[in-house]
Amino acid sequence: MAEQVSSETLEDRSDSAAVLQDLRSVLVTSVLNLEKLEIDLYRGTHHWVPRSRRLFGGQIIGQALVAAAESVSDNVFAHSLHCYFVRAGDPKVPVLYQVERTRDGRSFSVRSVKAIQHGQPILICQASFHSNQPSPLQHQFTMPSVPPPEDLLTVEELIQRYLSKPDLAEKAKQGLNKLLADEVPIEIKPVSPIDLYCGVAMEPKKLYWVRARGHIGKGDMKLHCCVAAYVSDYSFLGTALLPYPGQRTSFSASLDHAMWFHNTFRADEWMLYETESSWAGGSRGLVQGRLWRRDGVLAASCAQEGVLRVNAVTNESKL
Repeated sequence: MAEQVSSETLEDRSDSAAVLQDLRSVLVTSVLNLEKLEIDLYRGTHHWVPRSRRLFGGQIIGQALVAAAESVSDNVFAHSLHCYFVRAGDPKVPVLYQVERTRDGRSFSVRSVKAIQHGQPILICQASFHSNQPSPLQHQFTMPSVPPPEDLLTVEELIQRYLSKPDLAEKAKQGLNKLLADEVPIEIKPVSPIDLYCGVAMEPKKLYWVRARGHIGKGDMKLHCCVAAYVSDYSFLGTALLPYPGQRTSFSASLDHAMWFHNTFRADEWMLYETESSWAGGSRGLVQGRLWRRDGVLAASCAQEGVLRVNAVTNESKL
């Protein structure tokens, strides 16, 4: 009997492992997965392509950080990254990531990464890694008070609610169904969902819960930082457009992206993303963001500037 129980236990464990593997986040199994070609040279071939039909900037940032993290020791972790997008990415071809070991100090290591397509860089990234050093200097802002994610609807559920409206125009239905078909590898629950068709100007601030779809596990912080870098760029620049419901975006693209990692976190658990735009002008917009753990700890901060070219819906002016 003991032998039979042991056998069944092993089978149960095997089944559990298989289920766990099936639930693994696509961000780990493909989207941020790189093929090592040579020392400090990697290739990314799996792309999630948004409706813009250009490569998603967050994926290039995440993959660049994956490549950089491969070249540092196990006892240092990313504390900051600074990226410039210099060309649009082509989703039809792989991306090469070339790592330069800029500096290895006693507590800090710096890496430079070029993401290359068609022989030219599409992104230039500087990433810095730091060994954890306790300090009596500790402070942070207070996390906003918001409903927990369990009390809120996902973006997909909100879209389904819109689609159930009997008076919804056919053109609007087509647009919403396209959004549902995107299969974004992250889950989002807006704290105060905007009315897609109300046309009311809003303050350039957003709050939403976000996490990677699927299971990543505790793992190491290097992996969770790479996933968070991916997550941080999704719908980020759109914060600057909230005060302008009468404008239709003719072109938008990220110009640069910076991120600072403050505390440990898990990217497959709900985090509150607080975003705001302090300025827009000259066909550009600036946004800042903070990623909060559920327990109120500030996990990461980020900032981005992007191109925002718009056409008035009334066609009375063109920018």
